[in-house]
Amino acid sequence: MKIDIYNQKGEKAGQAELPKEIFDVELSKDLLHQVVISQMANRRQGNAHAKDRGEVRGGGRKPWRQKGTGRARHGSTRSPIWKGGGVTFGPLNVKVYKKVIPTKMKRTALFMALSQKAKNNFLILLDNLKIQEAKTKNVSGILKNLPSKDKTALIALPSMDKDFILASRNIVKTQTIQAKDLNALDVLNSKYLIMPKDTVKVLEETMLNQKSKIKNQK
Repeated sequence: MKIDIYNQKGEKAGQAELPKEIFDVELSKDLLHQVVISQMANRRQGNAHAKDRGEVRGGGRKPWRQKGTGRARHGSTRSPIWKGGGVTFGPLNVKVYKKVIPTKMKRTALFMALSQKAKNNFLILLDNLKIQEAKTKNVSGILKNLPSKDKTALIALPSMDKDFILASRNIVKTQTIQAKDLNALDVLNSKYLIMPKDTVKVLEETMLNQKSKIKNQK
């Protein structure tokens, strides 16, 4: 599959041939959905927790005697029907949301997501992606020249670029990620995927080599 290459000014600078094994994979909606749902579950923190009557502080003393007061019987002020008492059927932080995803499924889902970006013209390939200073206006100026202007975009860097990450983190609708950390969920969460040519090389080296290693192990 051939795709246009842009420079940082938004001008076409040629074409590049994308590897079929990564950018021309047939879509399986069921597999992609399963992986994305699993990745969303794995990112879920599950911190919500409501104290039940056994965890709320106080309430050890019976509020009044059992009989003779004309009031209802109560054994603790920390009953769920009392103000300040425990919560009935509230969320608990004991539930585990983690799901195991086979490596082959994760990789295939990523290839499907990348293929859809390329086929629908939502993949922007750059000849280079460098800034002189770690300033937001430098990255913002580059993005304004590209078709992804004012749209959600995921920038896939070939390697760790601290200056670029610092300069882009305050730009709304824009996220950065390293090529080795690319996943189907992040790719699908943004309308456009922006990557320099070097990112494609990293994907070939990491993903395809990993695929061949698994085959050899079998």
